[in-house]
Amino acid sequence: MGVIYILLTISIVVAVVFFVSFIISVRNGQYDDVYTPSIRMLFDDELIKESKEKSSESVKTKQS
Repeated sequence: MGVIYILLTISIVVAVVFFVSFIISVRNGQYDDVYTPSIRMLFDDELIKESKEKSSESVKTKQS
């Protein structure tokens, strides 16, 4: 029974360490994406064209 308490304590300590490191990395801006927003406008047209092509193909197949 003592082993369960030891393992539970160790797992809680490890979870807290990972959680604290995650919070620190978020506060330091580790997950901020500064590159993608600047190039997102370059790819929007391709996505719109693809969606229009797919919708026109589905309309053609429905009309047939």
